[in-house]
Formats: sequence, C-alpha cells, structure tokens
Amino acid sequence: MIQDKLSHYDEAGEARMVDVSAKADTRRTARAHAFVKMSRQVLDALPQNPKGDPLGVARVAGILAAKQTAHLIPLCHSLPLAHVDIDFAIESQGIRITTLAITTAPTGVEMEALTAAAVAALTVYDMTKALDKGIEIQDIYLLEKTGGKSGDFRR
Repeated sequence: MIQDKLSHYDEAGEARMVDVSAKADTRRTARAHAFVKMSRQVLDALPQNPKGDPLGVARVAGILAAKQTAHLIPLCHSLPLAHVDIDFAIESQGIRITTLAITTAPTGVEMEALTAAAVAALTVYDMTKALDKGIEIQDIYLLEKTGGKSGDFRR
C-alpha cells in the first residue's frame, strides 16, 4: 500500500505533518532545476527590459520564496536556511535556472530548492511577458539532495 511509504499520512490515512523532533540536525543540501523557454527575440531584449533586470529580480524572488516555503506547502517544515543560491544560464532556447538550498536541520531542504526554482521561473515570465505571452516554464525537478536518513540522490 502506498500509504506505508508516505510519511505524511497517519494510521487512519489522514494527512499529517511528520514529527521530526527526535531527528538530529545534520547538514542537508538540495539542488533544483527549471527552464524558461522563450524566443530569441525575448532573450535578446533582456538587457533593455523596461521593468528592470529580469534575472536579478528573479534571483531575489527565488531566495525569498525559498524562505517562505513552509507558508506555501501545507505540511512542509519551517527550516533555518543557511544558504540559497540561484544561477541562470542563457541558452539558445531560453533560460536554465539552477537553485541550491542548504540547511542544518532535522529534515531535508528539497522543497525549498524546488520552490526557489519555480518562483524564479515565474518571475522571469512576469518580467518578460509583455514581450511574448507564449513563454513556457518547463522541467521543474530535483537535481540532487544530500544528507538525511534516506541518503544522497542524484538525478
């Protein structure tokens, strides 16, 4: 039964927040990915964007989003983030976003890295949508995570 593997359910099958109070604080990291597909015309217009620097604004938005993850995802624990970083790579088809979140806590930081990637991508869209409504946000996923009882994961 799938509920046996999902820790966010109690014995009655009701959603619950996992109790991590007995777990030790350990260093945990997570990296996530998102891609914002856009035309060459929009990419070429990035430096002259009338709203400002889309990537600079998206970096700040992603960091702020990571810090608010527990307010957005109902059963997510509030974590003390030690570091959040967001990198952008401009490619021929769009902008590749890679995020890193680090904590020393009793539970993982994957949701913070994923939230940062998603919100950074949404912010790029918001900052460039006046140029093209057909921009697409694609491929939001976890790249890797380290630490914790379940061990490391690499995509």
